[in-house]
Amino acid sequence: MRVAIGRIRIGNPAKSVLMVGLRGVGKTVLLDRMRQDAEASGVYTLKLEAPEDRSLPALLAPQLRLILLKLSAVESAKAYATRGLRALAGFAKALKVKFNDIEVGLDLEPELGLADNGDLEGDLAVLLEQVGLAAQSAKTVVVTFIDELQFVKEAELAALITALHRCAQAKLPVTVIGAGLPQLLARAGQAKSYSERLFDYPMVGPLSLADASQAITRPAEELNVVFEPEAIDEIYKDTDGYPYFLQMWSKYAWDVATISPNSRTDVQRARLLTEADLDESFFKTRFERCTPSERRYLRAMASLGSGPHRSGDIAAALGRSINTLGMVRSSLINKGMVWSPSHGDTAFTVPLFDQFMLRAMPGDGWRQV
Repeated sequence: MRVAIGRIRIGNPAKSVLMVGLRGVGKTVLLDRMRQDAEASGVYTLKLEAPEDRSLPALLAPQLRLILLKLSAVESAKAYATRGLRALAGFAKALKVKFNDIEVGLDLEPELGLADNGDLEGDLAVLLEQVGLAAQSAKTVVVTFIDELQFVKEAELAALITALHRCAQAKLPVTVIGAGLPQLLARAGQAKSYSERLFDYPMVGPLSLADASQAITRPAEELNVVFEPEAIDEIYKDTDGYPYFLQMWSKYAWDVATISPNSRTDVQRARLLTEADLDESFFKTRFERCTPSERRYLRAMASLGSGPHRSGDIAAALGRSINTLGMVRSSLINKGMVWSPSHGDTAFTVPLFDQFMLRAMPGDGWRQV
């Protein structure tokens, strides 16, 4: 990320970065740290989180207004930034009918013919071009940090990719650092076939045993507490090395332990407390967003193990044909519950979710519906 921003700042080409990984691997934490580092180097940043019920233009418009107002205070960039604000006014006004959640307050009148055609793909490209010209004049970079990017609708994602492509061709200092679930790779490719030329897709996954050991022991050592190697092995076995779960298992092992060092027995005693907390705070919120048919689909997956699983095997576990389950699977992918690592395969996006489903829907009653 530092190299990419440094190259863009001096007019050299560099790909934008989209981190992908399952829930609980630390993508959001990494994104925030990257943004802090970028701002410390004098870069202008936007911070967005893409929920399922908001449009990308509605998220971008108020943030771009703030960036352009800041750039307008730089004497060398004032003219371009002011024109960018006029472009933003035209952009918001023209797209208000299509995206009625756009709300942005602007004192300037739109400039006729500037980002006001009402076509998102063309207008966003013109708008970001104006932002890029202002940033170039100020000798800085504008970086948009977007979390949960998999929830951006395909047409809106396509418009963003087109706009970034235009800025890259003009060597303008505008880029995106994003994060999302693994299906983001396929969604970007479907939105624009040339997206692989614009983005790097680093995979963020579970920690190795050595890194997990440091994640557990170093914070504890600062408070003069030790975890025995056997305790670390037990935590790693239960969590598969996923950072969020490492934190939770370590917290409860700490809570139940009476003396240092924390032992394997402490970890084992803490297991039920940890699972109960995760069930209520982490897993259940996702489970409750699913319909009964979606829950049965997830339970069928869990009955087969952690996955990934072939669609035919899931259908067989439900006693259904594959053709009758396509809409359920698509809905679960859109909700970010599952993804397709390869054609015909389905996997959970949430680590350890198979174990939760066994606890949430015990027995075989789900098969009879």
